[in-house]
Amino acid sequence: KMSRAADRLKVVLNHLDRSNGAVRASFTSAQNVSYHHPQVLQYTFDTGVLTPEQRLAYEENGFILIRKLVSDQDIDRFSKEFERICKREVKVPGLVVMRDVTIAKSEYVEGEKAVTKLQDYQEDLELFRYCTLPQILKYVECFTGPNIMAMHTMLINKPPDTGKKTSRHPMHQDLHYFPFRPADRIVCSWTAMEKVHRGNGCLVVLPGSHHGTLLEHDYPEWEGGVNKMYHGVRNYDPNHPRVHLEMEKGDTVFFHPLLIHGSGMNQTDGFRKAISCHYASSDCYYIDVKGTTQENISNEVKELAAKKYGVDDTVTFQVCSQIRGKAIRGKCILLLILEY
Repeated sequence: KMSRAADRLKVVLNHLDRSNGAVRASFTSAQNVSYHHPQVLQYTFDTGVLTPEQRLAYEENGFILIRKLVSDQDIDRFSKEFERICKREVKVPGLVVMRDVTIAKSEYVEGEKAVTKLQDYQEDLELFRYCTLPQILKYVECFTGPNIMAMHTMLINKPPDTGKKTSRHPMHQDLHYFPFRPADRIVCSWTAMEKVHRGNGCLVVLPGSHHGTLLEHDYPEWEGGVNKMYHGVRNYDPNHPRVHLEMEKGDTVFFHPLLIHGSGMNQTDGFRKAISCHYASSDCYYIDVKGTTQENISNEVKELAAKKYGVDDTVTFQVCSQIRGKAIRGKCILLLILEY
């Protein structure tokens, strides 16, 4: 008996001596995970929603895909509201309606075909309902904790490419657009509103790239032009393994703001729709981006605000971000702006 006890003790000590890097998200059952010394997970909370495998997969890869999370009925309602906005049947305060650069330069197009993105839809009650769906929030809480803010909202209507390759989105990190931290308490929820595949420009991600830092971004030098605010990462590793996220209607991917991702051209005749929201913990805080790699997007956001709302350049990047933030759950407080 003493010998067996000693053997068991040796096994335990051996597990305790293992480095965290030895535990990888390659297990096929929770039973496998239970035999290993618990790993301290940086990116998720144990709320009972994510399985051990899912938590380890997000830890290693920076994203998880949940199938059929949003119902067809909800997505159809979002699509109808999008059509109403495109037809100008409803005017939404603060909403930014964006068009493809080649369409904007070449012709005037009515309706849905003219619009490639709705940004900042937080004042539209129907679209914002997406951000409050219980099945979305139960996953969001795994990343942000219980105090949840909706910080950035978009409905993307990727158009058929005009031949200039402008329907693609350069590889980027979403944190580039956010003047608040910490990054680990921010997450994006991105839901396919129809079948998304490589032909119509599905998301492509670089698994594990969220372990790095925020890289320098700027407009890529593309011959056909680049859409407004479509900044891309400079000097990322082009040989890094890629995953193309092909999704069905209602499938939802949650990903870290440092994950490098983008999307290809839409080579079909139809539009590719998705709806998304970036969430953050209300315990996050604003930072000063002056003198950092984010200064270029900060200046661009301030210029856009001045043009759209007629405000002067004293309105900061942080204020622009705070204005569109909305409390969702938990402590109903806005993120505090630092004085500097």
